Amino acid sequence: MNSKSVFNGQLRYLFHYYESKTGPFKNLSALTISEAQHIMKDLKKDKAVFASKRAEDYLQIRFDLEQRARAAFIQKGGKATKQYPHYMTLGPCNWLKEWYVEGKELKIPIEAFNPKSLSFTYGDLFPTMRYNDGKPYRGNVYTLFEIQEIIQRYGWPQEWNHDGAQGPERYIEVQIWDDDAIQHYLVAQHKLTGI
Repeated sequence: MNSKSVFNGQLRYLFHYYESKTGPFKNLSALTISEAQHIMKDLKKDKAVFASKRAEDYLQIRFDLEQRARAAFIQKGGKATKQYPHYMTLGPCNWLKEWYVEGKELKIPIEAFNPKSLSFTYGDLFPTMRYNDGKPYRGNVYTLFEIQEIIQRYGWPQEWNHDGAQGPERYIEVQIWDDDAIQHYLVAQHKLTGI
């Protein structure tokens, strides 16, 4: 399969969206359950952010789904050095910026990552693993090689479902199961900006 036909232009990049005041790659899964619950309580107070709409059992569901995704990824030969992933998208998804009061975007070339540390879901992990509508990509975690075939078969959800009118899959999510490329990026950004 010719990966250039799938990964070209902006689609060669992984994108991360975050709140400007908190910075990139802040992850509830990195916290203790009580710390994460405290942050969720604060987020629920701010009706301007998407996270304020999350269900009371969000954290438990999230932790369970991450462990299911990790186990499926390892079973396919993936290398997960972390218990939980960092989240990015394959290609841009401007809708995600709207989740935040002052949303920011960063992009990192996919080549910066060890491909064995990347898993993919066709859509956000939550609906992909929980929504039961019979679509063949539901409940699946893909490797870099596999997601190329899925994209060739079904297209880019960012294009055919940018407004969410055709289901919950609005982007391809990437789960990053190690810190190497992200730490390298954060160190480089700190040197560049002092932040």
